[in-house]
Amino acid sequence: MNAIASVATEKKVHVPLGERAYDILIGPGLIARAGAEIASRLKGRKAAVITDANVAPIYLDALVASLEAAGITASSLVLPAGEKTKSFEHLMTVCDKVLEARVERNDYVVALGGGVIGDLAGFAAGIVRRGVRLVQVPTSLLSQVDSSVGGKTGINSRHGKNLIGVFHQPDLVLADTDVLNTLTEREFRAGYAEVAKYGLIDKPDFFSWLEENWQAVFAGGDARIEAIATSCQAKSDVVVADERENGPRALLNLGHTFGHALEAVTAYDSARLVHGEGVSIGMVLAHEFSARMNLASPDDGKRVEKHLKEVGLPTRMSDIPGELPPAERLMEAMAQDKKVKNGKFTFILTRGIGQSFIADDVPQSEVLSFLKEKHPQ
Repeated sequence: MNAIASVATEKKVHVPLGERAYDILIGPGLIARAGAEIASRLKGRKAAVITDANVAPIYLDALVASLEAAGITASSLVLPAGEKTKSFEHLMTVCDKVLEARVERNDYVVALGGGVIGDLAGFAAGIVRRGVRLVQVPTSLLSQVDSSVGGKTGINSRHGKNLIGVFHQPDLVLADTDVLNTLTEREFRAGYAEVAKYGLIDKPDFFSWLEENWQAVFAGGDARIEAIATSCQAKSDVVVADERENGPRALLNLGHTFGHALEAVTAYDSARLVHGEGVSIGMVLAHEFSARMNLASPDDGKRVEKHLKEVGLPTRMSDIPGELPPAERLMEAMAQDKKVKNGKFTFILTRGIGQSFIADDVPQSEVLSFLKEKHPQ
């Protein structure tokens, strides 16, 4: 792929949503330049920085110093790390902090963290004063290529993941690739599942490139920046075509119906399963289920599993530590997922690598039979 092979030091992806258009900047050193980048684009001069206990010791001081050097008054809130922070309790804490900081509609919430912080802070930004500006500063690979882009925000419910939220587009995304060097291997691999997803949706050449170059992406530098930029461009294209997920944006959920169910039945316990790992298993299951439905070749599922396993991701339900509940419980979790309409399952299935499509009337009996077949117990 020529677009991927080019040398890069910094990339910009523009998300053309009319009055709500914004840029995604991707490259090294962006946290140190955050204040200048924000001040040059946005009018507000007050910011509430929301982060978590893992990120704050490493990056919070540098970000606040950058904001204040640009004439932006910044206050900050440090929350516990982990998926369980996406709750009503912590949402109220964030909203109170934003109001306490006297953030007005032209000021902004700055989400400094991974997907959890981005989703939670973005939700708060969308509802405080009926919407204030939002700057995403994603610090994980998963959040840089997926959750920070597109405006989907939310929290979890006991009924399932991301069931409560709003669409609230950011005004700027600053994806500092230097921060990825501090991620654990597990965190980086989990984010990589979302990178691979873009190839599997409709970019078979990108997936082939990843099969050949994933080690360079993991190593950092130009290949990593290009892979992130390609992923962000892919997501931008889908979001612009269908901002509120009434149609083709659902393709971004490849692997997620299975993955979200696995996250739910493991109680969002990151020691057992994190989101990207659930997506990895889910993408393999989606390709295998497509083959079971005579839509695709079984070789596609084997190819997907081979690549994801090669990079160190789990690919089977049996890879999840501990016991899983019966297949019927997984079905219940799927029925609560937001990819269900009128009680009918909507799956993203495939006719081959990079040939995903929306199947909105998948027989539940077929799904249950398939899950029983794949269940490790």
